[in-house]
Amino acid sequence: MTGERTSADGGMETSYGFRQVGQGEKQALVNDVFHKVAKRYDIMNDVMSMGLHRAWKDAMIAALNPRRSEDYKVLDVAGGTGDIAFRIVEASDRKAHATVLDINGSMLAVGAERAEKKGLAPNLTFVEANAEELPFDANCFDAYTIAFGIRNVPRIDVALSEAYRVLKRGGRLLVLEFSEVDMPLLDKVYDSWSFNAIPKFGRMVTGDAEPYQYLVESIRKFPNQRDFAAMITKAGFSRVNFTNYTGGIAALHSAWKI
Repeated sequence: MTGERTSADGGMETSYGFRQVGQGEKQALVNDVFHKVAKRYDIMNDVMSMGLHRAWKDAMIAALNPRRSEDYKVLDVAGGTGDIAFRIVEASDRKAHATVLDINGSMLAVGAERAEKKGLAPNLTFVEANAEELPFDANCFDAYTIAFGIRNVPRIDVALSEAYRVLKRGGRLLVLEFSEVDMPLLDKVYDSWSFNAIPKFGRMVTGDAEPYQYLVESIRKFPNQRDFAAMITKAGFSRVNFTNYTGGIAALHSAWKI
């Protein structure tokens, strides 16, 4: 297995970082990664993004511009610790309701505890479930968000189809994910930081470099901006576009169910 990116035709379902795994094996391996880092997830994001993830997430919420209404319902997927959901609720003046869905119970436990401390629990529901098989009726959410989680879903095409199913007509999809750097010098600096520094920092913070090695490799395997946009379009979404952040280190994909 090499560091070549997968395409819009798939490949992430059998890619655990640069390692090829059998069909159906990836999810358990990814679950183990996030059980290990759940209590240090914010630190992990700071290490992975050099602290920039906070600004990127703020930009994501600004793009969403959640309606200040108690009827506004958002599904935040792979958001166990609540980082995005908290921002959405606060941006709606604590009127919107966010359902936080994650396949990892350790991550959800961290999020539920944080929600109580922030006084946001009444606006939040935490659900342990798989992004590939959402336990919700069709046409029930105004928005679907996922930040730095879609690349960890084995069958991305299935997850996108599920996102389309549960969104209302006129609903919004926003996906924030690490992507392909499009600046010649920055890409070399970022590669050096990713492969040399991040696993070492991970070992210092958690005592285990392996989860960070996987996360770095998974970024390099994920489809580039245009290929991922093609996957979103194939799932049925309209008005698909993306915005690069910090030279393409991350990208925000936006689409609508029309």
